[in-house]
Amino acid sequence: MDRPVSSPNRNNPSRKTCEDMIRRILMAEVLQQGTNTHFRKATDFMEYFESLYPASEALTKQVQRAVKSMDIHKDDRGFFVAGKTSEQLEEDREITKLLQKSASSMSGLEDCEMLHLEVDPSRRSYLASLIAASTTFRGKFVTLMETANGILFFTANKRQLEMLLSNMMGEEEDKETE
Repeated sequence: MDRPVSSPNRNNPSRKTCEDMIRRILMAEVLQQGTNTHFRKATDFMEYFESLYPASEALTKQVQRAVKSMDIHKDDRGFFVAGKTSEQLEEDREITKLLQKSASSMSGLEDCEMLHLEVDPSRRSYLASLIAASTTFRGKFVTLMETANGILFFTANKRQLEMLLSNMMGEEEDKETE
């Protein structure tokens, strides 16, 4: 039997192949740009598919079917969001609102030193909340975190924080009485 000679035209990809490619395209976009700013609808992916497969109405329909079956959610601007459920998008919206309302900003800890204060675990949370709200400690540390056996400070002026804590713990007075 004679076999038909395969044509140089490649067949259209399966819907599953299209879905995988769309996921990869969206993830690459997010990794390169930080967010998707190009893809809002199935036809936005066609340039990529047509670079691999011959342009046809069947290819367009296959890509549209893949996008529809993936049920990809969109952000507030109408762009596809890769790999997030509607619950995750709602959580992200709530976090965004809170960050914007609280005038948030980021700061690095590169210039900070760590200082650990060992504290009885039964009193750790209360002490941490008092220090965090204290006028005396304001500006003495960038952040504090509770640890298993105390409080960890990140500070730009470790010596000043050490002196303040030592003074409050009565260590300075103990040294004088020795």
